[in-house]
Amino acid sequence: MDSFSKSAPWRAPVAAGALDAVVELPGSKSLSARALLLAAVADAPTTLTGLLRSRDTELMLAALSVLGSRFEDLDGSGTRLRVTPAPLPLHVQTGSDGVGRIDVGLAGTVMRFVPALAALADAPVLFDGDEAARCRPMAPLLDALADLGAEISHLGKPGFLPFRVGPGDGALLRAEGARVAVDGSASSQFVSALLLLGALLPGGLELTPTGPVPSLTHVGMTVATLRERGIAVEEPAPGAGDGERTWRVYPGRPRGGQVMIEPDLSNAGPFLAAALVAGGRVSVPHWPTSTTQAGDAWRELLPRLGGEVTLTDGLLTAHGTGRLTGIHADLSDVGELAPTVAALATLAGTQGHTSALTGIAHLRGHETDRLAALATQIRLLGGDAEEIPDGLIIRPAPLHGAALRSYADHRMATFAAIIGLGVDGVSLDDVECTSKTLPGFTDLWAAMLATAGEGGTGPDGASHRELETPGDGA
Repeated sequence: MDSFSKSAPWRAPVAAGALDAVVELPGSKSLSARALLLAAVADAPTTLTGLLRSRDTELMLAALSVLGSRFEDLDGSGTRLRVTPAPLPLHVQTGSDGVGRIDVGLAGTVMRFVPALAALADAPVLFDGDEAARCRPMAPLLDALADLGAEISHLGKPGFLPFRVGPGDGALLRAEGARVAVDGSASSQFVSALLLLGALLPGGLELTPTGPVPSLTHVGMTVATLRERGIAVEEPAPGAGDGERTWRVYPGRPRGGQVMIEPDLSNAGPFLAAALVAGGRVSVPHWPTSTTQAGDAWRELLPRLGGEVTLTDGLLTAHGTGRLTGIHADLSDVGELAPTVAALATLAGTQGHTSALTGIAHLRGHETDRLAALATQIRLLGGDAEEIPDGLIIRPAPLHGAALRSYADHRMATFAAIIGLGVDGVSLDDVECTSKTLPGFTDLWAAMLATAGEGGTGPDGASHRELETPGDGA
């Protein structure tokens, strides 16, 4: 299956001065995916408000529709949906061959979360996606589903897309006291997928990862989301080691009702980072006081990179002067933030600072091998980047313009945009891949930069210029 069409190369704009902007961001990709999936199997209809509408969520909506759920746009924005859940076993929309088909695109949540649900369907479902998706590991999840009784057919290289998931003899719908182990070292999504499945099994599920699990914040988000919808989950005892941690999900259908989705705090990163590079301030409203999103770590990371962060009445503001510092950071729990941190660290290298980003070996299995991609792009810019087993070392070096690649990876595209703020002559082959999680990125980026020189840089200056995500719900 093909990726979405690409545009002509985009020339990243250089910051013309200190910024003074408020950037209104759409809903969290991670929370939207979990909310949609739980609504699709809930005990009653659910109304979702603040839903992200992007390529990833469009793929999730299409996938869940194949499994029998229905979605109604309540106000024409696409961000407020009424979800009618599907009964169990899930009724698959099949072709003449009796097989359902789901396009996962390059969406990790679709390719990992939905196959687990498909094991509860009344017909087999074939999964495939973009060319780059066929390189992303799937074996641990597929092996775990097979251990639980699903029928797994590998249609290409074993452990990768394309594959087919079938109900087998229906063992999962009869499972009492199901237990399974999964190797979660390549992705926390394997753990989350099985936790989301567990409540739908008659006796629930005990799940034990056999190795280290990166991005545990995302597993915590899954647990919190289940609990919010009325599902009881027991987490591992504090201090339990790898292979000893067990999650217990008790049976039950998630509650329907009203669900409000927080703004995407990870997507806030590039905009907040812009204040550190250009100087001035950039704010994001509706920042939650308590959240399971990895992006909340910006409050701790940005000050270590040379900025100042304030949070007042739900408005998070990053203040910067253009002076950056290096950082030595273990990003194992917040790996999705690494490309933005790497961009700031690369620019800090022009000011004589060395940075080390560790705990992110699992990024090799994301939309692209992000560690190799980051190191390659930094070197194209004239920078000094060394790929190490679990991360990157970025050393001082002058930078120059270059034609950069996105690798069809939205985080690599925003990496290039941040670099372009401080380095003239940076272009990007495919900025439209940002629509994976943030449609209208270039318009929002340009509007933020248009505020240069419009206001003060201090926390007590004049009101910011407010920018909202351009959007038609697409």
